[in-house]
Parts: sequence; C-alpha cells; structure tokens
Amino acid sequence: MNIAVFCGSGLPGDSRITKAAETLGRRLAEDGHTLIYGGSNLGLMGVVSGAALAQGGHVVGVIPTLFSEEIIRSQPVTELVRVRSMAERKEYIIACSDAFVALPGGIGTLDEVLEVMVANQLGLVRDRSGANLPQGKPMYLLNLDGFFNPFLEQLRQMHQMGFVRAGGEASLHAVASTEELFLRLNQNKQ
Repeated sequence: MNIAVFCGSGLPGDSRITKAAETLGRRLAEDGHTLIYGGSNLGLMGVVSGAALAQGGHVVGVIPTLFSEEIIRSQPVTELVRVRSMAERKEYIIACSDAFVALPGGIGTLDEVLEVMVANQLGLVRDRSGANLPQGKPMYLLNLDGFFNPFLEQLRQMHQMGFVRAGGEASLHAVASTEELFLRLNQNKQ
C-alpha cells in the first residue's frame, strides 16, 4: 500500500512522539508499504523518512518548487516529486495514497487532515485505477496520549450542530499507538 504520513517539519519536546515517528517509518518499510510524505528531511518528516530509508523502504517525497533548489536536492528519498504549490502537494499525495496517517503536529498537519476529510466527504477520492471510493480512503490519527482528543471533540460538536454531514467521519479513525495503527492497516490490505 501507499501510505501518506502527515507530520511536522519541527521536532516536538515530547520524545515519545519522535519515537512513534521512527517506529512508524521503520514499520512501513518492514511491512513493504511505500511512504509518501511532504519531502522534507527536517523534524518529524525527517525522522519518519529516515527510518523508512534505513530499513530499505521506498520513500516518495512530494515537495513544492517554492523551496530553494538546494533544499529540494538535499532530500534523501527514493523518489522525489516536484510540484508547484502546497495545494498541488496535497492533491498529489491524496491521489497517490491508499491510506493516510497523521502524527501529532501543527497547523500544516491539521490542514492536510482536513483536506483528506473534505475530499472523502465530497466523494472526490478515487483509487489508483480511477474508481470512485464511496467511503473514501482511511485517515488515521495517531492519537498519542490523547493529542487529537480536542480536535475529535470539535468534530463531534460540528456534527451535532449540523455542520458535518452524517457519514463524513466514516473514514476517520483515531488510534492510540503504532501497534493499533498497523493492525488496522493490515485489516485494510485484505
């Protein structure tokens, strides 16, 4: 499977999140998945991609040309895809991925999660053969120590108030650990 990972270009103060990012990258490679991510070697992005590469994994970095040529060329990836903008980066990642994982992160990570959720809700998500996916593609929140709980509560409130259509969250799954994440990913492979 092609698994997109959304995470930040900074390192958190909590080493458990960094360790989870490393475990995620390593396990993706060990299980034969392709990692698709934002293309940076900084912060958690570098941790995930570095761990996958160290295990011999296939790593696709998708990076906008707004970054300097020096930064673009410095990315250690198996395959580098250049796109024109941050919006095109998200569009490419959504089109090429079978599932998505979000690590705890900042506003960029949240933006990517919401982009996937909106695409799923509007029925804009297709599989790699071009077939429509009525339920969308799975979006996993790696909810370490309840990091995403306030976000999930906000979604519940928006749903209760009628701002989120019923079923729109069907493809969103909060998982508490990398172990639970890989159990769910392996169920989806079947």
